[in-house]
Amino acid sequence: MTEQKATNITWHEANVGQEDREKLLNQKGCVIWFTGLSGSGKSTLALEVESKLHQRGHLTYVLDGDNVRHGLNKNLGFSPEDREENIRRIGEVAKLFNDAGVIAMTAFISPYRADRDNARELLDEGRFVEVFVDCPLEVCEARDTKGLYQKARAGEIKEFTGISAPYEAPSQPELTVNTDSLTLNECTERVIALLENEGLIPVLQ
Repeated sequence: MTEQKATNITWHEANVGQEDREKLLNQKGCVIWFTGLSGSGKSTLALEVESKLHQRGHLTYVLDGDNVRHGLNKNLGFSPEDREENIRRIGEVAKLFNDAGVIAMTAFISPYRADRDNARELLDEGRFVEVFVDCPLEVCEARDTKGLYQKARAGEIKEFTGISAPYEAPSQPELTVNTDSLTLNECTERVIALLENEGLIPVLQ
């Protein structure tokens, strides 16, 4: 639990509520939390889902792990403590997007189950969609588009998930997609179908 350091602060209610924003946008605000190993395809899938939803007239935003570390979380490293704080901040930002009625997608390794559960608890029931981007370590390592696994194997990168740091797979995700056996389009359609089935976006007529 993060300590509340600020005092003499008061929560201010808005004149325009979440339901008002959602009616305007014809969607329900939610967070699609993509989690998986480096190289599993989280960012690629999140961006493709965003593209398809945008084509259907939905307002979306992707919070990407590397991008966020260039700004909001530029002061954090990859120690267990910093990873926890990284995900805590993202969870809070995603909550704001959810309240705005936006479909927010996060593409982070987020290796610890407890951190993902904490992010889920920030939202109302049914507004947090955990998608496990499942892909064998050897496949992720073979892709290695950034050369990170090679550096981790050589000891040049410490605390690297899957090599020198643990990854705790989701126990009950809303959806699991295996990017080793499914195409990008198949994975994308499964995510969108889930959003439709959960009533977060309308079904195309």
